[in-house]
Amino acid sequence: MDSWELLQPGLIGIVDLIDILVVGFLIYRILLLIRGTRGMQVTIGIIFLALLYYASRLAQLKTVEWILANFLTYIVFAIIVIYQAEIRRGLANIGRSRILRRFSREAKKETFEEIVLAATTLASRKIGGLIVLEGEIGLKNYVESGIKLEAMLTYDLLVTIFSPQTPLHDGAVIIQENRIAAAACFLPLTLDPYLSKELGTRHRAAIGITEETDAIAIVISEETGRISAVMGGKITRNLDGPSLLRFLHQAAETRHHVPFRPQERQQTA
Repeated sequence: MDSWELLQPGLIGIVDLIDILVVGFLIYRILLLIRGTRGMQVTIGIIFLALLYYASRLAQLKTVEWILANFLTYIVFAIIVIYQAEIRRGLANIGRSRILRRFSREAKKETFEEIVLAATTLASRKIGGLIVLEGEIGLKNYVESGIKLEAMLTYDLLVTIFSPQTPLHDGAVIIQENRIAAAACFLPLTLDPYLSKELGTRHRAAIGITEETDAIAIVISEETGRISAVMGGKITRNLDGPSLLRFLHQAAETRHHVPFRPQERQQTA
């Protein structure tokens, strides 16, 4: 039976069409997930090797075919290792609920205002700080790496935590809902080799945590007193109070309506 016979009426049923549509949708979502990441280049390489394998079979290049056949046998294990970050993000997106919402709008507004006030105060004093707002993806592992506080979020407490005289100033503060879950937390650093050399450890940690999760990170530079905000691996720099507040509201709305996936990094002056 050739390909034309398969297209005749009656040979393809509703179930077959649904099957094709589901597979197409899954491939589309996978491509969206890896677009803009290192996995995209790896995917192109794997596709090239697969095409080369079939070309070697047609051309009867036995040695090349044998080498590629043995290599492709272990490709499943290679995919698990190479795409572990993308697989983790994809499974996290599946587990996210769009029905449940962590904040009411009023609670968000009050929380954001306290954070903005603390960030601008720290910036005016040139005190470094890193504040991470948990999204739908939990940050329990990173909370456990720091000192648990479980304290109500206030401007005064944030400023006190990051004061150089306190033992908790070094590290990140993680905020869950309207509470400070922990301070002095360790975060993963981004591995992007193309970041500006002006960005220090705090900025790299902020980018790293937002690459791994849908969290929002706010960084205050102790060298320049500038405020930066990061979401999805994208950093926006040189924010003041009003622009930071707008960023937080827009970012909160965006992550509730758009599934999390890594994005191309962009530095905004």
